[in-house]
Amino acid sequence: MFVEVNSDSKTLNIQQDITFFNESGDSLSSIVLNDWNNAYSNVNSSLAKRFSDEFYRGFHLAKEEERGSTTNLTIIDTNKLFLTWERAVETPDIITVKLRDKLAPNQRLILHLTYTVKVPSDKFTKYGYDANRAMNLKTWYLTPARYENHDFIEYNNANLNDIANGVSDFDIELKLANGLEVTSDLNNTGFVQKGDHSIFTLSGKNRTNFSLFIEPKSSFNSFNIKPLEVITNLKEEKISTVQQALAVDCIVHFVNDLIGKYPFDKIVVSQADYDRDPFYGLNQLPSFISPFSDEFTFEIKFLKTYLNSYLKNSLRLDNRKDAWIYDGIQVFAMMKYIEENHPNTKMLGNISSFKLLKSYNLTNLDFNEHYSYFYMLMARKNLDQPLGAPKNTLIKFNEQIASKYRAGLSLRYLDDYLGKNLVTKSIRQFYSKNKENQLSGVDFESALKSNTDKDIGWFFNTVINSRDIIDFKFSEVSKTKDSVSFSIKNRTNVIVPVPIYGIKNGEIVFKKWLNPTVKGSVFTLERKAADKIVLNYKNEVPEYNLRNNWKSLKGFFPNNRPIKFVFMKDLEDPYYNQVLYVPTLTYNLYDGLSPGLRLHNKTILDKPFIFDVNPSYSTKAQTFSGSAAFVVNQNYRNGSLYNMKYSLSGNYFHYAADATYLKINPMIQFRIRPNDFRDNRKQLILVRQVLVNKEKSEIVTDNLAQNYSVFNAKYFNTNTEITGHLSFMADMQFSGKFGKLAAELEYRKLFENNRQINVRLYAGAFIYNKTDSDFFSFALDRPTDYLFDYSYYGRSESSGFFSQQLIVAEGGFKSKLNSPYANQWITTLNGGYNIWNWVEVYGDVGFIKNKQLKARFLYDSGIRLNLVPDYFELYLPVYSSNGWEIGQKNYNEKIRFVITLSPKILINLFNRKWF
Repeated sequence: MFVEVNSDSKTLNIQQDITFFNESGDSLSSIVLNDWNNAYSNVNSSLAKRFSDEFYRGFHLAKEEERGSTTNLTIIDTNKLFLTWERAVETPDIITVKLRDKLAPNQRLILHLTYTVKVPSDKFTKYGYDANRAMNLKTWYLTPARYENHDFIEYNNANLNDIANGVSDFDIELKLANGLEVTSDLNNTGFVQKGDHSIFTLSGKNRTNFSLFIEPKSSFNSFNIKPLEVITNLKEEKISTVQQALAVDCIVHFVNDLIGKYPFDKIVVSQADYDRDPFYGLNQLPSFISPFSDEFTFEIKFLKTYLNSYLKNSLRLDNRKDAWIYDGIQVFAMMKYIEENHPNTKMLGNISSFKLLKSYNLTNLDFNEHYSYFYMLMARKNLDQPLGAPKNTLIKFNEQIASKYRAGLSLRYLDDYLGKNLVTKSIRQFYSKNKENQLSGVDFESALKSNTDKDIGWFFNTVINSRDIIDFKFSEVSKTKDSVSFSIKNRTNVIVPVPIYGIKNGEIVFKKWLNPTVKGSVFTLERKAADKIVLNYKNEVPEYNLRNNWKSLKGFFPNNRPIKFVFMKDLEDPYYNQVLYVPTLTYNLYDGLSPGLRLHNKTILDKPFIFDVNPSYSTKAQTFSGSAAFVVNQNYRNGSLYNMKYSLSGNYFHYAADATYLKINPMIQFRIRPNDFRDNRKQLILVRQVLVNKEKSEIVTDNLAQNYSVFNAKYFNTNTEITGHLSFMADMQFSGKFGKLAAELEYRKLFENNRQINVRLYAGAFIYNKTDSDFFSFALDRPTDYLFDYSYYGRSESSGFFSQQLIVAEGGFKSKLNSPYANQWITTLNGGYNIWNWVEVYGDVGFIKNKQLKARFLYDSGIRLNLVPDYFELYLPVYSSNGWEIGQKNYNEKIRFVITLSPKILINLFNRKWF
């Protein structure tokens, strides 16, 4: 390639020759070229859809000059004849070149290409140009795709860094303006300065990819760990270059000994690569908290990024299909490194030494144990996916964290079971063979199986290629002074080996691997004075639940876990019944500030049974109030119905200054999802009986209902991305006095110019209505909330500040109109369109129908200030059925507001991109 770099226009003008050698046994009529830079060219590519799926709006709203593209492409053959090529609309990052004649096996041809690359901004993926005229270039050139099983592998760019290129030799000339410097893991073979520009020459052999950085001043340091040159710009200013050199030297030699010698002369370990794939845990902590030393932090960051570059550059696997092998070897190596170099380091580092925190399970766990908890976080949510699943099918949290960690845990599991470092030996053999051949996951499986006489088919069938979870428990245990007999059961009927430990006074007195192949098998072992037997004591097996893994061999209550009170939050501790306590403070107009104490068992991992009790004291009413909930959570591993929740909840608060309400709410929820976990479409069926007991109020006299019971069934179907949202809700309610049906359809669309349109349609009708008041009627702007579902701060207020609180439900109007209730039917349409950032115009129209009256047509309009979505919003009415509201008296009383004090909503805004 001859590449002319224009830093001002962020373009690369390229003349390229490709000598393609057909190493397959097939005759080829076309050649596929990867053109991943062109994935940045429009908002309909797989890359753009990936961004939208993960709720990143930066690419969709980017300026045209910030996006990338590949243009002006011409391809000619050795006879100087133009070749036709195709780039499908749905796959703009793949080019198919049609050959004039078939290319036979072991024959070669030469393609001459010219094209222009527009480099994208690095704000999307860390690859591209930055504000300082620097460029981090990756997958920017056209190159033949990997050929395997009689076909080219055609993968779209999905921001997964898993391009499937054929192995190539590179010779590159870069023409740059003077003053720019080049850093690459290719070999520098020449440099010539000519007038106002310089020519850099680079070369490399047997590569599938390479790194290239162009900067006004190089940010990289070079460390010579002979024969390898390590080039890095990892940011760690608090430790000296000498300390960095010692860490780099230690890690390079460790990886060479564990896996094998790196096949190239140079390797780049960049801050951009670390930022794309950080060590989760370290990167989440604020800068003023430093639980780990600066040296350890640099070590871990460098180790993770070095292993990532080392494996991606040298393993010739299909990085999308066989991603678990890359991830498994990387995490397996990291765990080994910690065991050898930092065996006493805890999960929370120096924080674990604080006496105040000694009782927390979180502070007592070893550093390597955090891998297991990140995996269990997803397994308990029923969101884990098979390790062998293609990388592009994984949800973001699995792709970047949970599946990676479980892959490493699984290799460690197999290594511990086989013993004699057989997994390490197999990795070395596989890595050595990989230097000479293009390999696949089947070859890795063969390498593992060739080094043991044990049957390890279960490892690939169950651990790698299925979602089957492992959950062992003791079924029967008997003991004598000298022996212990027991049978074990895997609650999921998965047959895999498991270790059993004998423990005495906290010390291990025996360990043995068991193969429970026959259901109901009884094992008898020498007791060796053990006072407790524990399955999977060291967590070698990536198990779903550790709470049922032990039996005491003393006393009458073999599993009598003591209660442990913990402040705020903690990780699940399998040896205690944890009760977490948290001070709370709630507010409504009638109870005032209500301090309370929340008692619950919600640790960081989901549980099958949850209790949450929050008694509080109403300072204004000077009485006790509060809430409680009890939930049974049941996951289904197969099928679209993936979760059912059975719950019983209750609330006791004031609905007026002189009256309280008690709400009892038994409920069942059915959660449904598509087979594709990345699909953001979700369905929910909710069935409940709401029982309300209200004290009679002398102040609030406009509703007569005091004690009532309502059967309610709802159906939700939502599909949400950053560029669009579509949801449907159906609602059915029946009581002795009324029966009603309602439906809601909501649509939102974000356009490329950052304009957004919102449309909501609501319709409801009574099947029968025997009530005399409007307490159960449909409302235009402020539902009476007889089911006590909404967080009103002054739910019974009809005037004043608290009456201006808006919750968009039922009619969804914002203006206060006369006679806003419908006791027969209602139909409304709400719309909004943003005109600048958080400023939006809104309008509502609708009909309401009351008994013995004609249907009324009503409308309103105004300005919405969407300051913090769902948290703080203001609605300023302008014109409605009341006339020009903006010019009327007491306009400030017409303004509506949304204020949410619950942190749950804000947390959900961040969580949605991960799950």
